[in-house]
Amino acid sequence: MNRLCQLLDIKYPIICGAMNWVSNAEMAAAVSNAGGLGTVVPSAGLPASGGDPVENLRKHIRKARELTDRPIGVNIPLDRRQAKEYCEVAIAEGANVAISSAGNPATYTGMLKAGGLKVLHVVASVKHARHAEAVGVDAVVAEGYEAGGHNGLDELPTFVLVPQVADAVKAPVVAAGGIADARGLLAALLLGADGVQMGTRFLATTECMAHPNLKQAIVNAPDTGTVIVMRKLGVTRSIKTGATQRYLEAEARGASVEELKQLRYGRGRLGLLEGDLEEGDASCGASAGLVKDIVSAGEVVRRMMADVPLVLDSLKTRLNLPNPL
Repeated sequence: MNRLCQLLDIKYPIICGAMNWVSNAEMAAAVSNAGGLGTVVPSAGLPASGGDPVENLRKHIRKARELTDRPIGVNIPLDRRQAKEYCEVAIAEGANVAISSAGNPATYTGMLKAGGLKVLHVVASVKHARHAEAVGVDAVVAEGYEAGGHNGLDELPTFVLVPQVADAVKAPVVAAGGIADARGLLAALLLGADGVQMGTRFLATTECMAHPNLKQAIVNAPDTGTVIVMRKLGVTRSIKTGATQRYLEAEARGASVEELKQLRYGRGRLGLLEGDLEEGDASCGASAGLVKDIVSAGEVVRRMMADVPLVLDSLKTRLNLPNPL
């Protein structure tokens, strides 16, 4: 049996990656009901006026629990001041899996595991994968440069990061970044991963609370539809918008860090939830160019798994193999 599936008690080795503002209970439950692992985030759907992300996380876990009896994951961004409270809520509300990111996994892994959760940690290098394993995480998510949102400073692409991480640790490895279909799933497994994490493909689903403008922009995106920004503040990949273009122009003319912060920070909700793709920002992976339609999150999982044997047959033909793999 696939060891990631065994670890997380899921049918298929597919995780819906946590996406700030939009990883809501309905999408998470749909993914889990289809056999993958759905995740919720503390910021999902929070109003522009603010709100309590801790209680919001509690609300989304409870709602997901009403919609599925399958495992549910939560995102724990370790760089947030409420990180400990997120952990407490995840434990109290009976979440099954915690996916931590943006910080030292040593901080709360012990607490989460003692509370009955499996812990995955997002890494962008072999060094950080080894550290995460050493402090007790159950699996690592090796996230390549193709991924949406914040990326590793060394900008390692998925194709070279995953096999090196798989060679370096004994824990299960989840590949992330640039994966949107059965071809990506099988490629990740061949590189040594035990499963995949996808975000952008799930943005363009009916249950996701992302704005319809963004969903359609992803469907319309060409291969060059995303861009890297914030190399001076923290590498981030987003779909191309008016805001990202202005940021890049400012960076090219040598704008100060303070000016760059004003151009960049605080625009995520505007793009992701409100659909303003002129003034807002929307984290989005390079796999946007692979997304051709808006379907249910469950259909994404089912379609991927149905396409696996077709991709394997194609591989057999191209390798000139006489017998099935």
